[in-house]
Amino acid sequence: MKSRVSREDAPSQEGQALESSEIARLAVDAATDKKAVNVVMLNVRELTVIADYFVICTGMNLRQIAAIAEAVDEELGKVGVDVHHREGSADTGWVLYDFGDVILHVFGPMEREFYQLENLWSAAPRLLYVE
Repeated sequence: MKSRVSREDAPSQEGQALESSEIARLAVDAATDKKAVNVVMLNVRELTVIADYFVICTGMNLRQIAAIAEAVDEELGKVGVDVHHREGSADTGWVLYDFGDVILHVFGPMEREFYQLENLWSAAPRLLYVE
């Protein structure tokens, strides 16, 4: 699947589509720039119709959780990829941003341990892991 690039400030030609894998890698880069830990990129394309990739990461405190989610949103926005839906807040320890083919999950440490999304989606190929 491809996400459409629509913003004028996108670096590529207008209307050109970015591959979902490129979007996921940009999300990983933005999260790691904000010092997210245990960043995982899962290819869920063959397992679900809701997305091609999950990017899962941990922020060590409420401020960092919010900063990671906002940084990913900002960086993807620069290339014309807009967030479709947001769920949760840093206060809850889990923020989900739906970018269409890519879904970002930013957890606090306890919430990530509790929900164990990587185990739930263990059949998904793990394409990237950044400690």
